[in-house]
Amino acid sequence: MTVPHLFRCPITLDLFTDPVTLSTGQTYDRSSIEKWFAAGNLTCPVTMQKLHDPSLVPNHNLLHLIQQWRQTAHRLDPVYLDKIDPLVSIKNSLTSPSPTFRDKLQALQKIRVLTDGTPSTISFLIEMGFLPLLLQLVFEMVDPEFSQEHVNLVEQGLACVLRLLPFGELECLNMLKQGSNLESFVVLFEHGSVRVKQSLCHMVGLISSAAATGELCGMIGTNERLLNMIICVVKQNSEISEAGIKAVSALCCLDSNREKLVQQGLIDGLVTYILNSERRERSLAAMAMARIEQVLGDERAKEALIKNPNGVKAVVKMVFRVSDDGGSESAVNSLTKVCRESVEAREKAVVGGVLTQLLLLLQSQCSGRTKTKATTLLKLL
Repeated sequence: MTVPHLFRCPITLDLFTDPVTLSTGQTYDRSSIEKWFAAGNLTCPVTMQKLHDPSLVPNHNLLHLIQQWRQTAHRLDPVYLDKIDPLVSIKNSLTSPSPTFRDKLQALQKIRVLTDGTPSTISFLIEMGFLPLLLQLVFEMVDPEFSQEHVNLVEQGLACVLRLLPFGELECLNMLKQGSNLESFVVLFEHGSVRVKQSLCHMVGLISSAAATGELCGMIGTNERLLNMIICVVKQNSEISEAGIKAVSALCCLDSNREKLVQQGLIDGLVTYILNSERRERSLAAMAMARIEQVLGDERAKEALIKNPNGVKAVVKMVFRVSDDGGSESAVNSLTKVCRESVEAREKAVVGGVLTQLLLLLQSQCSGRTKTKATTLLKLL
């Protein structure tokens, strides 16, 4: 069931509990409009007209209609109102004029529990506007000191956001284009915990995957500081590297982003990851290899791969790593691109054992296309 639009306070978007009407004809919940006045505002929030008469007139007709609707709603879905009222209380905890860190954290912990519930509960959270509220809470209240309380708050807030995003409109992420929100994103990535960095990497992936946030994806690609930090995450060879690889892969959807990533050391980061990857990370190593292949159209990327002491060696390592993810084919394609024009690359490949790798690949169960490409590279070498 959905709360009718006219039954919602324009300020909080929550169901009216005590509707009152201003001289402008606009109706608000009493507690909401009183907070508006207490903050020094002498205008109507919807029309922005200056109020010469700030008196509040109870809207008994609307309250009667809401009461009738609540009774009908309860008959059709007895648990509906039982869900709405606690959510209104949680939302008030987050939007009150001066909530403490403890109040916010407790509210976020309750939301986190609710996001693990049924899809209908998540729909209630989306319907009541929790997604933009949580995004605003996380990115507009960055604490430069980053106390443990603040870290806990951000971790919980991001966990809730990522749980709600698949059910909501990704367009709300465009709030990061406004004001200093993107800078707050960068600061959180720079100073946040491992969990915060993982969540922000996942968010980058979501931003890059949606047409509605394409412009924001491009803005992220122009932020050299953020790109550099994501590449550093890829190099760490830890639990967070997976999130970093996926974020990089998502950002590579734009040509301009690929150029910027190469400039910030993407090749070195991917080479480091491949050399440190274990068998259990085969699919992620293949993803890293595919990104190397993707950016090798850039001459700077080719040069970076050849000049890296372990660059060609890392690609050779992937030649006989046969998998459904195409790691072997990407490696063969990448070696062909750099070896065709560079004697240095060919020498490094041979020293790195590429001939043996190619012969093993030709005897394996890989696809005919991969074998054809491997044969071409073998002849080149």
